[in-house]
Amino acid sequence: MARMTIRVLLVSSVVLSAACGGSLAATTAPEPNATPAQVAATLDPHTEARTRFQNPGGMWMPRQMPEHADTLASLGVALPAASLSDPTQAPLSAVVSLGGCTASFVSPEGLVVTNHHCVQGALQLNSTPENNLVENGFLAASRDKELPAGPAQRIYVAQKISDVTAAVRHELEAITDGLQRFNEIEKRQKDLVAACEKDRPGIKCQVSSFFKGSEFQLTEYLEIRDVRLVYAPHRRIGNYGGEIDNWAWPRHSGDYSFYRAYVGKDGLPADHAPENVPFHPRSHLTIPAQGVAPGDFVFVAGYPGATHRIQTAAEMTHAATWMHPRYIEKAHKKMALLAELEKQGGETAIKAGVTRQGVQNGLEKYQGILDGLKNSDMLQSKQAEEQAFSEWAAAEKTREQYLAALSAVRSKLAEVWAADAKDEAFHDVVASSQLLSQAIFIARWVEEQQKPDAQRKPGYQQRDESRVLGTQKSFAKRFDRNVDRAFLRYMLQRAAALPAADRAFLVPMLGAQRSTTLDDAQIDKALDQLYQNSTLEQEAVRLTLLKSTPKALARSKDPFIKLALQLTPTVKQLEQRDERYMGELASLSPTYVQGLLMFKGGMMAPDANSTLRISYGTVRGYQNAKGVTYEPFTTATQIPGKNTGESPFDAPKKLLEAIAKKEWGPYAPAALGVVPVDFLADLDITGGNSGSPVMNGKGELVGLAFDGNYEGLASDVVFRGENTRTIACDIRYVLWVMDAVDGADALLRELGVEPVL
Repeated sequence: MARMTIRVLLVSSVVLSAACGGSLAATTAPEPNATPAQVAATLDPHTEARTRFQNPGGMWMPRQMPEHADTLASLGVALPAASLSDPTQAPLSAVVSLGGCTASFVSPEGLVVTNHHCVQGALQLNSTPENNLVENGFLAASRDKELPAGPAQRIYVAQKISDVTAAVRHELEAITDGLQRFNEIEKRQKDLVAACEKDRPGIKCQVSSFFKGSEFQLTEYLEIRDVRLVYAPHRRIGNYGGEIDNWAWPRHSGDYSFYRAYVGKDGLPADHAPENVPFHPRSHLTIPAQGVAPGDFVFVAGYPGATHRIQTAAEMTHAATWMHPRYIEKAHKKMALLAELEKQGGETAIKAGVTRQGVQNGLEKYQGILDGLKNSDMLQSKQAEEQAFSEWAAAEKTREQYLAALSAVRSKLAEVWAADAKDEAFHDVVASSQLLSQAIFIARWVEEQQKPDAQRKPGYQQRDESRVLGTQKSFAKRFDRNVDRAFLRYMLQRAAALPAADRAFLVPMLGAQRSTTLDDAQIDKALDQLYQNSTLEQEAVRLTLLKSTPKALARSKDPFIKLALQLTPTVKQLEQRDERYMGELASLSPTYVQGLLMFKGGMMAPDANSTLRISYGTVRGYQNAKGVTYEPFTTATQIPGKNTGESPFDAPKKLLEAIAKKEWGPYAPAALGVVPVDFLADLDITGGNSGSPVMNGKGELVGLAFDGNYEGLASDVVFRGENTRTIACDIRYVLWVMDAVDGADALLRELGVEPVL
């Protein structure tokens, strides 16, 4: 990639930051012979603090942000820390969840920006063999041409966050049986949710656990059900570099797309209908006249899925020696199967390609975590920290409870892992087939409907019905029989290789005796009978079965339903066993974490759990283990040199022609002289943060988080700020492609940008 001197970058950073008019104090002009560092310090008194700052890691809850007020002030942040503690105030009120990805409102007309890879389902849903939107992209010519993102797609807008710890944890310790304790926690959470949602159509509530069950929060969301696809660039822009560049830097992906949120004319959430109108959010993010430069403060807000930092050394060891290696082995095989299926063309190729992208992402992530654990001192550091904690806890009698809790947690986890190893094959087989999973869900749904609503398991209540029906209506468009069969066949092959005593569940599946040697021919014969005689792919069939009674379901001749009815008792038995474990841990883990918080001085972020979080840092490059230094920006002019004409380095002709013209308009900063594509920042993110807005110190949109570097993959376990980086798509590249390549003039104007190219 093109190189430029650090001197130019630093000086330009200061000039750009001053031009943005942030919170910089009035300063005098620098001396004529001043060094770059002296110039920077003179123009911006916060430069030194940002240069010295190294993110210690932390996906912070909004309620924790006032504790960071002094640090934010030292970094020159214009936003008061208190404004980052309230999800109903700007800028947090503009940040939304897509149920797996993050997005943000960017206009008063409900326009939402997220990542390109977060709209793959909507692209696939609207694709045909004649017009593959996954490949070609999409731009609505007008609002009435915007496409439905699917009946299951949602936009969740946080309305309120309340602490409900006391209501959930009150006198839990008096319940000695683990399963009873779990059931009581579940009941209390359901009661809180029911009270929150009562007589409030369009509101979805969720109780979430923090610090291993030490704290509980209730979040109220506005659930927007009419979501429409507005614009997605060509795949070779949105996913340029594909699998090869995944988790890599330098990067040149334009990973962005747009949805729009619609509601009924009364302003309330409604199912998709032509007469619906755009939703008017409380706030929306704006785009600054100037973007970011090296050293600038940035922060990200989003809904990260899961991290595992508050864990024991034993848990980290188990992941490195058992969980991750198995996941990686299976993912490699799935990748090979999907590569072959893509060669078939047609619908199978489209669906296999979308599935392969998801499998590849997970494969590289867990391989990176495993490499990080094996090739560093992370495990040794965790063991040393745990030893120090143990010595601290043993030093005073009042702390002995924390040491006892840690010991009990270790013992209970050993039981959990022994059970997991025994039942791995069963779980893999059941989860491998969408048809089998659907059949088991239908069996559970019908069973749960016989109970009063309040007594049903979460996910099977009346409040879940619209989501369930939406999933059924979009299922066929995303399902492919060839992919489904290939995955199920692979997991059956793995299970068939086990000792007979460990694969008893295969007897009803394959029609074999317990001691029979199982081969591929027998597996294929059983699969033929399953798939050839099933009608479960038909939407009408599934919807009818969901409304049936247990007796009616028992009369079904569909082989997947018959198999599901045989397997469901085992599924429930294993589920109940796991719930007992969780109930037992619910009395142990909070005590241990309470001690850990005391040991660490209280300043600790909880693990990610798909709730709203904030991470802050600076735009900066890094040096890898081999001593290679990476600059924080890539540029559009680097794309032709990287382009081979073959996937995944096959940029569209229109993009290459626009780059050749070198007409950058207002989108190229003086420091670069060209449009930046992606940039690095030392922000703390994980899966679920995809599409999260990256904002400057004034809360303006400067980029979209979409990936991380390989060296930082193990940050889900241990965050190390020296080499963990978030990769963001620069908003200036988004605007330039919209203007110079795709002609998205109407959208640009809606964003407050006048097209000029």
